[in-house]
Amino acid sequence: MLKALIFDFDGLILDTETPEVTVWQNIYKEYGFELPVEEWAKTVGGYGISTFNAAEHLALLSGGKVDSVSSNLRYRRESDAIIHASSILPGVMDLIHSAKSNSLKVAIGSSSPHSWVDSHTQRLGIYDLFDFIICQDDVEKGKTKPHPDIYLKALDKLQVKANEAVVFEDSPNGVLASRRAGIFVVAVPNGLTSQMNVQGDLTVSSLAEINLQDLMAKVSHA
Repeated sequence: MLKALIFDFDGLILDTETPEVTVWQNIYKEYGFELPVEEWAKTVGGYGISTFNAAEHLALLSGGKVDSVSSNLRYRRESDAIIHASSILPGVMDLIHSAKSNSLKVAIGSSSPHSWVDSHTQRLGIYDLFDFIICQDDVEKGKTKPHPDIYLKALDKLQVKANEAVVFEDSPNGVLASRRAGIFVVAVPNGLTSQMNVQGDLTVSSLAEINLQDLMAKVSHA
């Protein structure tokens, strides 16, 4: 029986990922280079597949002409401006409200730090809707996705078993973390991660396609 929904944050509740890659692409182009998007994409949702660092890579390509600290500051400033102007992604609020009205618990499981996730959820007015928010600060260093630790911690906090929860994810790192935790995962690839063939136990192009009752039926037969 389904008792809890666990949401990734970046790229799933709020599209923080498209602005970030777009800004880096623009910065690279200014200096006559091209961002290796396939390498950047591997870092989405955690650093399990790659430790690629766009600022350091650009500094290397430019022979040190582009300072990694200043380019990183610019990237953060410009991408944050876009992110702050973005809305919660379609279907998120409907699922949360459906879960609440059916007495299901809801949580966030993110590889980002609390400083990032908490501030954005507070700004968006949704912080108090979650029973728990589990972030990289809540697990051992180096144990973010694709390690299962964040989702195992979420199960522990929510006091539910793996077969009583569903995870919503947009990245390969996140899907792998869910699977390693033994939780049914719905993959919702975005513009960036859709290039990486993200597949869950159920895969949809938007959370707006999901009906909680249908989801409960799918999980009970999984």
